[in-house]
Amino acid sequence: MSDTTTLPRRPSVRRLPLKAALRLNHPSDTWFKPALSVVVASLVPNLLLFAVDRLDLVMYTMAGSLCALYGHALPYARRAGTVARVVVGMTAGLAVSLVAGSLTHSTAILIAVGALLAAVQKALCDASRIGPPAHVIFTFVTSAALFAPQHIGQVPGHLALTLAAGAFSWCVTAAPALLRREGPERRATARALDAAAACVADPGPRTRGAAAAAVHGAWQSLLASGRATPTRRALERLVVHAEAALAESSPTGHRAAADPAQLREWAALTRARGPVPMPPAAPGTTAELYGIDAERAGRRVRAKRGELLRRLGPGSHMLPIAVRTLIGCALAGYACQALGVGRPYWAIVTAASLYQANVTLSWNRALQRTLGNLLGVLVFAAVLPLSRMSPLLLILCVLCFNFAAEALITRNYWLGSVAVTPMALLVIEFGGAHPAGELVGDRVVDTVVGAAVGFLAAVLVTNRRATGRVERALEATECARAHAVRVLADDTADPASLDASRRGLTASLVELREAGDTAAGEWWQRALPEEDLLAAERAGHRTLAATAQRQGLISLAPENGAV
Repeated sequence: MSDTTTLPRRPSVRRLPLKAALRLNHPSDTWFKPALSVVVASLVPNLLLFAVDRLDLVMYTMAGSLCALYGHALPYARRAGTVARVVVGMTAGLAVSLVAGSLTHSTAILIAVGALLAAVQKALCDASRIGPPAHVIFTFVTSAALFAPQHIGQVPGHLALTLAAGAFSWCVTAAPALLRREGPERRATARALDAAAACVADPGPRTRGAAAAAVHGAWQSLLASGRATPTRRALERLVVHAEAALAESSPTGHRAAADPAQLREWAALTRARGPVPMPPAAPGTTAELYGIDAERAGRRVRAKRGELLRRLGPGSHMLPIAVRTLIGCALAGYACQALGVGRPYWAIVTAASLYQANVTLSWNRALQRTLGNLLGVLVFAAVLPLSRMSPLLLILCVLCFNFAAEALITRNYWLGSVAVTPMALLVIEFGGAHPAGELVGDRVVDTVVGAAVGFLAAVLVTNRRATGRVERALEATECARAHAVRVLADDTADPASLDASRRGLTASLVELREAGDTAAGEWWQRALPEEDLLAAERAGHRTLAATAQRQGLISLAPENGAV
């Protein structure tokens, strides 16, 4: 099918999928990293508390231990700072919850505080692009802490436990750097090679967009990794090959010369523990790496100040999602309170977990969360007698479900929720045994009400800024393309300028595709300029190919008007 195929105009209300939302996917290539990290980060504090007979404090150490779930896709240089900020953010949110819980026992006030915290956590995680599990873990911890009985004098000690466990989590996430310091960059490069191979094998708007995003992600990973090493130099050469393959598959009628099988073989070797493959340098590699060095040096001297505030500015498309979170979490909590649930924190967590980039994705998450939680309640009921036989068995059960949750959640969110639900319920057991029927009943009510009310809020709180984001992305892409064309026309342009213009255009195309996909699943908005989207992507990829040709990355005679 031609790239110029025009999609039909979409209605204001999208069709909501059912089977697709529950379909299992291939597991993530790094699923075992957060799974093992959170087990190790939880095991040591749990055993120490068991040794001093204070397992009732597990909730506070667990808040710090769960910080080990973050940052595994980032280079170690950036991961260290990211996980440190996660620990600080977790401790700050927990402090607000503990102080609020110790100063008032009003369920209505605590629900309001929990909803406000969930909205702030959602906004900050989206703006900082912290990635999975994003705001859900923060909301889970802070919402549960709101309803934990304690007095104000205990708060400093509990926060100290969280900080100590968080510091240990930081060590756990940073420790692999001692064994394989370029591991994250290798995986990002392998993804770029695989995506480029898929694009060469089956050229099209979707595969080309995915390949552009993967190549852009690989460059960002290498740029954030610190100083150049021989291994990183080899990875940069491989990304140049992936970028050349992407450029060769541009919509110009030219048949790609890259070999998908060769790209996949390089990807497999790059993921493995052996040496990075050293393919022959692609044409233009020297100029490309010169540009990379210039950009890396520039990053060291110019910090991106105010980036977080810019993304959360008055016109941000993220603000309606935060408002959805605030209203949905509050309504879910109050609805469960009206139904007689004494501590409706799980309704707040359920509602908060639903809010994705658009209504369609939120619907998917509502289905997945409801199914996973209901099945998880059954698993909890089956495991509860075993966990009550011994404190060590309780610790073991929680750790097993922790591992299972991270192992399964990349297959589908509902499958991971089957393990998350019994884990969360078993944590309550550390503070003392509770009637099983009460725990199961409250969790079922919280899940159903939280999912229903939360999705209703997603529908009613509109996000008309989604289309505006597409229009801004279209304008930014056209500006980036025009700049690249001017640089191409300048015979005196140096390699760094060519490289910067191409990388800027790639970033704008990635943002354009993300904005288009997000808006395509949103309700109650203006019709999308779909023809303009397709034309901008086609023109942008042609210009990328022409830029790559100028730098010598590919040998390609572009059509008339290709740029």
